[in-house]
Order: sequence, then structure tokens, then C-alpha cells
Amino acid sequence: MKIAVLFGGTSQERDVSIASAAQIIPALRELGHDVIAVDSVTGRLTAEAEKKMLTSGVGPEPPSTTALATMRESGALALTRSDSDIHDVDVVFLALHGGAGEDGRFQAVLDLAGMAYTGSNHIASATAMDKDLSKRLFRAAGVPTADWLMAPVLAHDVSETLGWPVVVKPNKQGSTVGLTIVRNAEALAEAVQVAERYDDEVMVERFVPGRELTVGILEGEALPVGEIITKAGIFDYQAKYQKGGAQEIFPANLPEASAAELQRLALRAHDALKLGVYSRIDFRMDPRGQFWCLEANSLPGMTSNSLLPQAARVAGIEFPKLVERICRAALLAKRSR
Repeated sequence: MKIAVLFGGTSQERDVSIASAAQIIPALRELGHDVIAVDSVTGRLTAEAEKKMLTSGVGPEPPSTTALATMRESGALALTRSDSDIHDVDVVFLALHGGAGEDGRFQAVLDLAGMAYTGSNHIASATAMDKDLSKRLFRAAGVPTADWLMAPVLAHDVSETLGWPVVVKPNKQGSTVGLTIVRNAEALAEAVQVAERYDDEVMVERFVPGRELTVGILEGEALPVGEIITKAGIFDYQAKYQKGGAQEIFPANLPEASAAELQRLALRAHDALKLGVYSRIDFRMDPRGQFWCLEANSLPGMTSNSLLPQAARVAGIEFPKLVERICRAALLAKRSR
């Protein structure tokens, strides 16, 4: 196959996207595919630029809003560039995370161009990115999710409806960027202001104590459950992308019946959002053993050590075969549209 790996972008998860591409591209080439690297801001990379960019790693903090704004002003959408060489590929592997790469805008452009691409369609992508809408659909499908309010909200309403602590986060953002755990009324306003730096919609959600669990979905099947253990008690940006930030256990140490129930809920959440070939659904398990769905990831991280690839490996699917399988499924999905 001729495959364009589209990555980078101008979201807060740009560095994460580059890290995904740095693993996907050599894995597909290892299997003999013709792979081109395309930064969604600057277009197709030369071999020298590719080598430099794809070895940069993920820093302890996301890129600054100033740096990202500069990229948006100077960059051109790679899909519209005549020199991007993206128009004659068999499939586009979307290694984008957050922003336009995950909220359906790129997917809509690719649909209009009649191109095959990995992940979910533009409607499902937009739905998964919108946490408020996702949670409404989870509840309609019988998937438990913690109570929430949308800002603006008064501390009194939080006390009466949710109780403390709460999680304050941007409604459409990933990698826990802009997220704060708020333990009292006095800290609420500042946390909302932090979240507003990244999105004009802010969610205030009841905090669920307990274990952090995740389930990958691949072609209609739930992969083995994983557990994330962090020193800080929350799987934040640093814990996700810095060495030693978290311990990730696959398969999770759960009774067989509990793991099966979590997989069932993950599939139900995936289907409720009409997600595509693959996704990752995140949960909390409270001290009573109750599962609570946090969110769905329509384009989860795809480094070889990301959560979905780790789950696939436990299921007997090594990383190169995983990304190849995702590409082939994208081609089949296009033919069925």
C-alpha cells in the first residue's frame, strides 16, 4: 500500500502526534509499504526534516499557545497543497491528536476528497471530542458516567449537585490539558479560567476516586483491559508522556467477570458514539467496584508503548501488524461507504 501518515497539527497534542508518527512510519515501512510523512501544517517532509522531527520526543509540557498560534498563521493545510503528494495514496493514516485532527474537520475534508483514512468518520470524531455530548450518549446507552455541569456554574450549584472534589476541564481537549482537580469552592473560579485557555466550553464533573482503567476497541472487539497507576493519582500530561510518570499494567488485575463487564461497557460506549475501526475508552472504578466512563478517544495515542498498542500486544497483535491492520480496515470501510 501507499500510505500517507498525517501528523503534527496545531493542537496542544502536537508533540504527542509527532511521537505517534515516529513509531507508525517505520513500522509500516518494515512491512514493505510505501510511506510518506506529512505534517498537516507544512506538508510532506524531506528525509532530513523527517529524521529531525520524528526524533524530537515529547516534552514535559505541551507546546505554548503562542507557538501554536504562529504555526496556524504561517502554515497551510497540507491536504490542500498541490505538492503534498497526499492525493494519490491508498490510505491516509491519521496520527493526529486533538484539535482539527480529532474533532472531525480533517475527516470531513478527506470524505469530500473521497479518500480512505484511519479512525472514525467526521460525525463520530466530533461527537467523541465533545465530552458533554459524549456523556449524554453514554447515559442513553446505559453506560454509567459521573454527573457533570457545564460552566458558567456557581460554587453553590456544584456543592448541591456534584459535591467536592470535582474535575474542571476543557470540554473539547485531550491529554488532560487544562484539567484541574478542585477540592473546594474557593478554587473553582481559577480552575475554570485555566480550562478556558484551551476551550470556550468548560465541564465541571464529579471526581470519581479509585482505579484508572482503559479498554481498546479494534474492529468490533474489546482488547484486554489495562490499568494506569500514577504517583499523583491522576493520569495527567506529564504522567502520560514522561518516563516513569505512570505504571501501565496489561492485563489489569481484575476478576474475570469484572474485566468482561468493563469490556462490554467499552463496546457499548464505542457503539453509542458510532466510532470506527478502533478507539480507546477510559474508565474509573470506584472503591465499591462501580465502573464510570470518563471519555472515548477516537484517535488514541499510537506510539509502540501507548495504551492501545500495549493492549493489542497482550492480545497477540504486535505493533507493525496492528497499524497495518488498521490501514487495511480503513480501505474496506471506504469501499463500503
